[in-house]
Amino acid sequence: MKKFQPQSGFVVQAFRFALDPNAAQEAASRSHCGAARAAYNWAVGWVTASWWQRKAEETYGVPEEDLAEWRPWSLPALRKAFNTAKYTDPRFASWWQENSKEAYSTGLANASAAFDNYAKSKNGKRRGKRVGAPRFKSKRKARPSCRFTTGTIRVDTDGRHVTLPRLGTVRVHEPTHKLLNRVQGGTARILSATVRHERGRWFVSFQAEVKHDLERVTRPDVTVGIDLGVKTLAVTADSTGEIRTVANPGHYDQARKQLRRASRVVSRRQGPDRRTGQKPSKRWEKANAQRNKVHHRVANLREDALHKLTTSVAAEYGTVVVEDLNVAGMLRNRRLARRIADAGFGEIRRQLDYKTLQRHAPAWWSRTAGTRPRRPVPGAAR
Repeated sequence: MKKFQPQSGFVVQAFRFALDPNAAQEAASRSHCGAARAAYNWAVGWVTASWWQRKAEETYGVPEEDLAEWRPWSLPALRKAFNTAKYTDPRFASWWQENSKEAYSTGLANASAAFDNYAKSKNGKRRGKRVGAPRFKSKRKARPSCRFTTGTIRVDTDGRHVTLPRLGTVRVHEPTHKLLNRVQGGTARILSATVRHERGRWFVSFQAEVKHDLERVTRPDVTVGIDLGVKTLAVTADSTGEIRTVANPGHYDQARKQLRRASRVVSRRQGPDRRTGQKPSKRWEKANAQRNKVHHRVANLREDALHKLTTSVAAEYGTVVVEDLNVAGMLRNRRLARRIADAGFGEIRRQLDYKTLQRHAPAWWSRTAGTRPRRPVPGAAR
């Protein structure tokens, strides 16, 4: 078994903060995110138009060499085509100057990545579930997001504001000292910032290059095994014989009564209907917002509990062993799917994956029957 040798260096790390934008800044954020979605939809339509054109020409017996040329989906090619279309296309000509160029670049980059994933999956070069062809993003369902890579991107020295391109100085809901101290100390450099709306709030995520110092765990010579379950979230047993039990908080089960009541109110309002084009009423939107607040609270409580669990394990033990569960297959069991999803087995493994590497505690995943092979953790023994 190979010994893991930690080394200090620079790693790319994300720092996310909740925002408290004013009305103008929130409108500008929505405009930028909408521009990114519009650019994505334009790129999908522009590329797939050549696919349908070739397919139509084949039905008329056009020879292969005379068919319409394939349109490329690389990011430089999409940018070149979009820079020409934004002046003539009526969908962009009247308003594209209202937003930063980074908004359109975000949509084009996402479209290019989506076509790459589709091509690799179709050719068998991509692991996991088959990826279908990119589709248009719906204004109602798409999650608003925009990424800034150039311009003024900084964390202000007061620790309560951030400055973003075209959005200006925005107040944050929580202090930014965990990133500000690193930037002022010269141990971090901000690379980009992503503004996103999720769970009823606006967030900004800074991608920074951070100096990664050595962090010693409390008991580096102790190995711990974790068994995940539904009734009991986790049972840990270490090499010293100590056994600990972590109860499953069951946040969703506790909120089911409140969700039923909120969903009953929503069902009695006039909601949207895509078949008839019916718009939701104001009372439906208000009731739906109240229901979403319950869902958001459950998600936040679950995230907080899982982070506390994984952080405590990664900070204490030198080696962490977790069973490799086929969570996707387990969710097919209709009797246990709700409780398995609420427990967050996959999220526990994902968090332990990067937290053990940050703490220099290599994690080994035990293989279970019926699971597909996964990429080994860097630095861990095979």
